[in-house]
Amino acid sequence: MRIATWMGSAALALLPMTGAALAQEGETLPPCENCADSMVIMSWGGAYQNSQLKAYVEPYVAQTGITVTWDESSNEAVAKLRAAQEAGNMPFDLVDVEGPDAQRACDEGLAVEIDHDEALAPAPDGTPASEDFGEAIVNECFVPQIVFSTTFGYRTDVAEWNGQTPDDICDVFDLETFPGMRSLQRSPKKNLEWALVCDGVPAEEVYDVLSTPEGIDRALAKLDTIRDSVIWWTAGAETPQLLADKEVVMGSTYNGRLFSVIAEQGQPVAMLWDHQVFDYDGWIVPAGLSEERMNRVMHFLRFATDTQRLADQAKYIAYGPARASSQPLVSTHVDLGIEMAPHMPTNPENMTHYIVNSIDWWADNQDEAEARFQNWLAQ
Repeated sequence: MRIATWMGSAALALLPMTGAALAQEGETLPPCENCADSMVIMSWGGAYQNSQLKAYVEPYVAQTGITVTWDESSNEAVAKLRAAQEAGNMPFDLVDVEGPDAQRACDEGLAVEIDHDEALAPAPDGTPASEDFGEAIVNECFVPQIVFSTTFGYRTDVAEWNGQTPDDICDVFDLETFPGMRSLQRSPKKNLEWALVCDGVPAEEVYDVLSTPEGIDRALAKLDTIRDSVIWWTAGAETPQLLADKEVVMGSTYNGRLFSVIAEQGQPVAMLWDHQVFDYDGWIVPAGLSEERMNRVMHFLRFATDTQRLADQAKYIAYGPARASSQPLVSTHVDLGIEMAPHMPTNPENMTHYIVNSIDWWADNQDEAEARFQNWLAQ
């Protein structure tokens, strides 16, 4: 089957009809005319994918009876879309990506442009989708879902720290006060920004400095000071596991992953919010789908990104909904019963210092930055 070739080693899970969550009372969906009876959704796996499953995929399946198959390789989304387009066989119907990858896919014609006000539901008060999502619509191809951040978690029981607690992003680079292994993503993203901030560059000037000939070298030189104390990760679930197993004393990952290990698993881990890097995550629709597949995808998107569905997602994971109308509806965690608002990256108390990921800079410079970063790692 062609789909297996393109998914390679990505984990696949068939969403069963049995046990699908019942739709909320009062929800109705118009019929989907001339629509495919299945979808392949590419996402990230783990706690985030589970929040998508519970908040809107299971309710949608319960109402429509379609089959949903997951591909958990969004970290390779652009490369896989390129390969599929070149082969003339697109196995994916909907792809979850971060903002910079959405920009690259849009620029390369790998994703279709969306009329947000035509395709997506308005807010309950009638506010058009484009206004409700606002700046979260980073380009014409991107359908926003969440606001998330990449930040650090640290163990709270490290004896060698003598009772001190990291409260500054630059404590990551302080091996004397806070000895122990760190975990960082095997990618230049975020690492270059944090390195420059801790080399004395104001956060608002980071991307200006990275655009200079010596900017990336300066960041890599700062990372050199801790590279012997770093375990490099490629999947967001790795840092929480490394923290739980005491393989590292602090590490970066997505704030929702850290919420899971802290609040759901009860590990002795705390959050370091200083200079968290904000990102938008959302959907892109691959170019080249048949009419039936496109109809199904757009039918699903209108449901999955409405005000209630995005608020529902925050019951399962500590990511802020991208719609303004969803944010007041954020309530308690579905299992733990705790208020979720304080755990959101957009909570004012967590935003004393932060960086907004520059989608434009990464769209224009990612290939070069990635090559230089990987060459540095190999030295």
